[in-house]
Amino acid sequence: MPEWLVLTLAMLAACAVVVVITLVRHRTAADDEDPSETPDVIEYMTMWIGVVYAIVLGLAIAGVWEGRSAAQDHVQAEATALHEISERVRVYPADVRDRIRDDIQSYVSHVVTTEWDTMADKAEVTERGDKLFARVRQDVTDYEPTSDFEAQAYQPLLDQVTTASQARIARAESTGETMPGVVWFGLIAGAVITIGMIFALQIRRTTRELVLAGLFSALIAFLLFLIWDFDSPYSRGVTASADPFLNLFPGAGG
Repeated sequence: MPEWLVLTLAMLAACAVVVVITLVRHRTAADDEDPSETPDVIEYMTMWIGVVYAIVLGLAIAGVWEGRSAAQDHVQAEATALHEISERVRVYPADVRDRIRDDIQSYVSHVVTTEWDTMADKAEVTERGDKLFARVRQDVTDYEPTSDFEAQAYQPLLDQVTTASQARIARAESTGETMPGVVWFGLIAGAVITIGMIFALQIRRTTRELVLAGLFSALIAFLLFLIWDFDSPYSRGVTASADPFLNLFPGAGG
């Protein structure tokens, strides 16, 4: 199911629940009930519940967005390090240089065509990707420089391999969801309490109040969906992109 459809249904469902409960409550209310006589303490509690929940939502959105940005940084760092290796091996003999570049190209092609889908579907990297990266590492580390010029390039190449390895490990660790289950419990429970306070204020069945209550509940549903959408950096909505690989290795996408 498309994510935009999930969002639309969630917002409509939130509006419908509030409207239905309001109408049912209005029908079952006592004849002598006066909605205008809401105790001041309830209004005070409602205000602070809304403030606290807004802070929690803001922190959650900031957290998942930071995780998504960090995931994109890992991709950029890995692609840049591999590109630097591919460029700096030009000082090596032609057969060594071509072998390293071919292995890097094979690795990048696997990442953007196969491993990326695996990260999205299974939240993990592939064993094939590990093997292809290990081959690149062996190509660089096992070569013995035959001149001072090659020796000067050797250590920087090892540093780039280390950088790429660290970025790959970080990418693998960020493929899953970042929000713990207990946080989701708090977010959902907070949404129920916050929307429930609408009824504690004895909302009436006027068009204006029903519209405002529906929009308020739809906004909360949208913010929760936004957190869920950003929570998995490689598989939902505004995901981390493989563009850094494709920009630096144009032929990798097939």
